[in-house]
Amino acid sequence: MTHEDLDQLLARRDFLRQCAGGIGTMALARLLSVEGRSAVPQQPHVNPLRFRPGHFEAKARSVIVLFMLGGPSHIDLYDPKPALQRWHGSALPESLTKDLKLAFIKPSAKVLASGRQFKPCGRSGIELSDYLPHLASCADDICLIRSMHTEAFNHHPAQSLLMSGTTQFGRPTIGSWATYGLGCESESLPAFVVLASGDSVSSAGSNNWSCGFLPSTYQGVPFANAGDPVPYLSNLPGVSRTMQRDRLEAIRKMNELHQREIGDLEIASRIYSYELAFRMQAAAPELLDLSKESAATLTMYGVNQEPTHAYGANCLLARRMVERGVRFVMLTHGNWDDHANIDKRLKKNCDITDRPTAALLKDLKQRGLLESTLVVWGGEFGRTPMGELERLEEPAGRDHHPNCFSMWLAGGGIRPGQVIGKTDEMGLNVAEDGVHVHDLQATLLHCLGLDHKRLTYRHMGRDFRLTDVGGEVIRKALV
Repeated sequence: MTHEDLDQLLARRDFLRQCAGGIGTMALARLLSVEGRSAVPQQPHVNPLRFRPGHFEAKARSVIVLFMLGGPSHIDLYDPKPALQRWHGSALPESLTKDLKLAFIKPSAKVLASGRQFKPCGRSGIELSDYLPHLASCADDICLIRSMHTEAFNHHPAQSLLMSGTTQFGRPTIGSWATYGLGCESESLPAFVVLASGDSVSSAGSNNWSCGFLPSTYQGVPFANAGDPVPYLSNLPGVSRTMQRDRLEAIRKMNELHQREIGDLEIASRIYSYELAFRMQAAAPELLDLSKESAATLTMYGVNQEPTHAYGANCLLARRMVERGVRFVMLTHGNWDDHANIDKRLKKNCDITDRPTAALLKDLKQRGLLESTLVVWGGEFGRTPMGELERLEEPAGRDHHPNCFSMWLAGGGIRPGQVIGKTDEMGLNVAEDGVHVHDLQATLLHCLGLDHKRLTYRHMGRDFRLTDVGGEVIRKALV
C-alpha cells in the first residue's frame, strides 16, 4: 500500500468518523420520506382529503356499509336449509363437526332447524326469509353471497378482520383506506362517517372505523343521534362566527409554524380538522334537517314511527350524505348475537332494519344514485346450524359460525339479481365459490377504482395494505 493509498484510506475513515451523524440523518430522512414525512414539510394549507383519481375507472363513488353487529343467522335469513328438518333434535356425525370453530357449544350440540319460511323473490328467484318482506321487493337489485367465510370466531377479532383485514389492533379500516386512496368530494363534511343504532355497542368499538397508522384525517367520524352530530360543534354562547373564524385563523398560523419546524403529518391533519369543523358548523344542520324530505320519503324509511325510527333516520342520512359527496358511510346496528331465543330476537332486529334497508335501496335507485353508490349488508360471521341453550327456561339460539355466512352487495358496479356461492346441505361449510373477507375487501376497493395490491402505505419499514397478503376480486359479482 502506497502512502497515497494510505492517505485516501485515512481520509475516508476521517470522513466517516466526522460525518457519521450526517450520513445517519440522511438515511433517516430517506426512511421517513418513504412514509410520507419530510424535513421539508408539505404545504399545511393543502387539503389532505382533496379528490384524487383511482388506479382505474371507478363504478362507485361512495360506499354505504350496513354493518349488522353480532353475526346475523344466514340459516334463518338468506340460506335455506330444509335438510336441517331431518336432523332436528339430533347430533350431527363427528365427521361433519370435528373441524368446526365453536365459541360456546360443543360439536355434539343438537341441530336446530329453522322456523322460517323461504320463497323465491323477484324475477331472479333469490330465496329470502319471511322475516325480510321488504328486502324481498329488492331481490333483483342485490347480489347475495352465500359462501362468505372468515377465520375469527369471536366478535372483536372477527369485526376487526372484516373491517381492517387483520385481527390485530392498530390497522386502518376499509373506510380509512378508501378515503386515503380517493379523498372526498365534499369540503364541508367528513369523508368517512359512522352512524349507530340498536341495543349494543360494537365489540371492537372504534377499532371498526379507526385510521390505524394512517394520518388521523382518515379516521371515521361518529355522528350522534341527537343534539350536535359531533360534540362541541356549536359555538359557545356569546361566540360569533366571526370570532370563531379569527380564533381558528390564529391557531392555524401557529400550527403552520410548528409544521414547518418539525414536518409532522399529524399537525397538517389537525389544521384540516379545525377547518373542516368550522365548515361543518354551517353544513351539518342542513344535512340533519330531515323536515325538508317529503312525507312519503319519511314514511318509506319509517322515520316517524317505531321500531324503525333510529335506524331509518340513519339510512336516510346515509343517502343525504352520499348526495353531498361523503365517500364512506358506515351504519352499525346491534345486537344480532342471538345465543338464545333466536326467532324472537331475530324478528326484533329484522322489524327494525328490513324496511329502512329496502327504502335506502329504492331511494338511491329512483334518484339515480344506486349506480354510483355501493351498498354492503352483513355481519362479522354467521350462526351454527346446531342450537344453543344459554338458559334452560329460554328457547334455543345459535352459536358463532365463521365457516360460512351470507352477505349482500348492491349498486356501484355489482351485477344484481344473482346468488354467488353455495354451502353444504347443513349450512356448516362452503361447498362452492368460497369468498373470504379479504376477497370482499378487494372487491369493494375495485368498485371504487382502487387496486387493493397497489393501495399501500409505508409504515415501520413495510408496505401495508387492507387485504394483507391475500384477497382476490370477486369477478362474478361485477357488472
